Amino acid sequence: MHNNVSMQDIVDEISRLLGASVTLEDRSFNLLAYGAQSGDIDSVRQESILRRRASDEVRAHFEAYGIATATGPVRIPGLPGVLGRVCVPLRHDGVTYGYLWALESGELTDERLAAVGPLVGRVAALLAAQARGRYAPLRQFFSADPAARAAAGVVAEGPVTAVAVRTPAQDAGLPPTLPRTLPRGVLADPDVIEPGTGGPGTGELGVGAFGTGGPEIGGPETGGVGTGEPGAAVFGSAVRGPGVPGAGVPGMGGAVLAILAPAAQAARVAGLLHGLYGLAAGIGGPRDDPREAWESWREALLALRVAEHAERHAPVADWATLGVYRLLVRLSPRDLAGLAAESAALTPRIAASVEAYLDHAGHAGETAAALGVHRQTLYYRLDKASHLTGLDLADGEDRLLLHLSLKAAALLGGG
Repeated sequence: MHNNVSMQDIVDEISRLLGASVTLEDRSFNLLAYGAQSGDIDSVRQESILRRRASDEVRAHFEAYGIATATGPVRIPGLPGVLGRVCVPLRHDGVTYGYLWALESGELTDERLAAVGPLVGRVAALLAAQARGRYAPLRQFFSADPAARAAAGVVAEGPVTAVAVRTPAQDAGLPPTLPRTLPRGVLADPDVIEPGTGGPGTGELGVGAFGTGGPEIGGPETGGVGTGEPGAAVFGSAVRGPGVPGAGVPGMGGAVLAILAPAAQAARVAGLLHGLYGLAAGIGGPRDDPREAWESWREALLALRVAEHAERHAPVADWATLGVYRLLVRLSPRDLAGLAAESAALTPRIAASVEAYLDHAGHAGETAAALGVHRQTLYYRLDKASHLTGLDLADGEDRLLLHLSLKAAALLGGG
């Protein structure tokens, strides 16, 4: 085959040589290419082609066979309604970048699979090259240290906005897969980050309830690559581990994908990534000067936390629209807990009723309709809340304190 063939061309040739229906997916089971149908088709292949990705249930079933770490073809037996298939992990330099799937036809011998080995290697190399082209050292670029940001070498044109996206846990050593649907020029750091704890004077990230001395997103050991395409640049970096800002805080465990996007594209990018991972995302405020993007990143992390705890702002929270949460989320865990304690005596039902009442600016009729209860029932719950907390809902300061307390409780995982 010629050197300028596409990934689709290679998949078509593999399908022809194997005499089987073949699909190519990235490591997150997003469809990249597929060959012509040969023989029977099952619901898994049909769904993968129509929806462009496999379902979470299908993914879990296949991953149970160890395909993420396998170094050769894995035969997966069929189930009722699901045909047997062979999974060929697409590995390059010891890293799995995707999977080639072939429906079992009864003729997929080890010899035939070995014969397409060189083509499989070419596909894996192409996926690896694409992955390298998507990554940039945002760990450094989002540092509070100007020298670290300058050393990152990231090139972007303002205004820019940072986006923090929760991602599913990945196998150790495997970077998160970025979707191909993001704007051209997507870059990210391919290394899974396991930062340690920081300290005063290190320039490391410490933002309110995320901890006063957390780690920065980055380190001096990483280099930087610019996109050269300021208008279409989107960058990403994976952040995870117990040292990550927010780790140990309810709802903040796991991995976070860091994105830097042109401000006009940030909301769309956040929506795309939420659609891919099915988890929350936070959008920071825009910065005209890309050198100030580290501030947007801190806002994005805080907005992510709000998205994960405040239903009103889920699943994608924009820093610009968070209102009072912009103040609450900056508080230390101790201060948040103290504020939340003011409403700790309320039962979940009464707390929800009071919060709805205060969210509706004290309009009992609107609140009762929103809760689906009679107005007298609402009044009973409000009276009960006053009795339990000792706060007078007819007093403006008491109402404000109780309202803030309920919001604080939500950020601590109590809402």
